[in-house]
Amino acid sequence: MQVYRHMDVGTAKPSREERARLPHHLLDVAEPNEQFNAGRFVKSAERLIAEITGRGRMPVVSGGTAFYITSLLFGLPESPPVDPAVRERLRARAGREGTEELHRVLREKDPEAGARIEPRDTYRTLRALEVLESTGRSLFSFHWPRSPRNDYRTMVIGLERERKDLYARIDERVDRMFARGLVGELKSLLAMGFRPEDPGMRGIGYHELLQMRSGCETLRDARERIARSTRRYAKRQITFFRTVPGVSWIHPDRAEEVRGRIETFMALDQRARIPHSEWPFAGQ
Repeated sequence: MQVYRHMDVGTAKPSREERARLPHHLLDVAEPNEQFNAGRFVKSAERLIAEITGRGRMPVVSGGTAFYITSLLFGLPESPPVDPAVRERLRARAGREGTEELHRVLREKDPEAGARIEPRDTYRTLRALEVLESTGRSLFSFHWPRSPRNDYRTMVIGLERERKDLYARIDERVDRMFARGLVGELKSLLAMGFRPEDPGMRGIGYHELLQMRSGCETLRDARERIARSTRRYAKRQITFFRTVPGVSWIHPDRAEEVRGRIETFMALDQRARIPHSEWPFAGQ
């Protein structure tokens, strides 16, 4: 969500001071009404990785969104064929009935896709239904790369907290979002002409506040739903990351261990003649 312009508070973007200390990329590269997907991310990331390594620097891919990171590490999945007529018909239906109704249909027809795609994810819900209707196959039945791409040398570090600590930090983060002006940011987005159905506006925090306009919820109610949605999202992402091979899981407080592993990796990277299978931490 940090790719979207004008959406700083609700996406917890790094501050200007943090970005001045350490260059960040792929922030503010799309408007909230644009669809940003894994394919676009991978192409942009590949270009930036080449530029950064060309300057003799070590690029760090930080997230967040496990699907995007695995698409970069392993490559994009086989692309199913597209039927433009099916796509337009499904888009029209989503406009009439809403994304959550189409997600209900997806759960009935393709339980695996329904379980793996978030109910509010309009793009992926429509894509899964489009593939199902066009091919008779689940989106997730198409070939997904199983081996890391061989044109990058990578080390994957996962930061792992106890669930109770993680959830407490999520609650604190939601409180900070409101204190820093989440409501005002949403009002500004609406004043700029962005609509509730736009991809960026479907993000956690914005979506829950927008739902208040059609009900009797208080800000306290919305705050609780934002925290609950964030906890559920975090749980799904942790589950996804657990399926990624070769991740070294480290508690964030063990910063020196992280530093040591990165320094060892960088030293080995300079001696690229060493086979990847013999690197420390490979496959852990």
